[in-house]
Formats: sequence, C-alpha cells, structure tokens
Amino acid sequence: MGELIPFPLPDVEPESTEREPLWREAVGQELRDERQDTGRTLADVAEEAGVSTQYLSEIERGRKEPSSEVLQAVAGALDLRLVDLTIRVARRLSQVRGPVCLAA
Repeated sequence: MGELIPFPLPDVEPESTEREPLWREAVGQELRDERQDTGRTLADVAEEAGVSTQYLSEIERGRKEPSSEVLQAVAGALDLRLVDLTIRVARRLSQVRGPVCLAA
C-alpha cells in the first residue's frame, strides 16, 4: 500500500472575525440605509408600503423574515425594484470575509 501524506492546512488566519450575516439581516440593513439616505422616516415608509412601523423596524433590524410581497412593497416605497435590492444585498454579503455562520 502507498504512503499516506497529510493534506496541508493553510497557516492563514481569516481576514476578519465578522460572522456572515443572515439574508434577513443584510436585507434589513440595506433597506435601513436606503431609507436613511433618502431622509425618510420609518412611519412614512411603513405607511406607503402598507405595513406597521413596528414591523418595518423589525425587518430593518433583521429580526423578521419578510415575504416577497412585503419586500416588494417596502422596496417600492423606497423607489427600489426587487432586483436592485437583491443586487445590493448580494454585494453586501460578498464583502464579508469572516467565517460562514452555520447557525443563528
């Protein structure tokens, strides 16, 4: 039988200890950033989207997993298309270099 050679592990430490955010956290942060960048209030955006201010706040904080219909309503209230929101979230997630989060 042949000789077993151990697979070398890299000696490189992760670039960051930041954990990979959940999708809902990244979506919420993106929505919050857009709302604040446009100078809108939670109440204003929530009313236009047809959701409660409390629910929108929970979405922005990444505590709620909104349906695609709610995401479309909130994004629309911020003059964003779902595809634009999705691209922004994908960019945000691709910038994280920390370890993969397997459990929340």
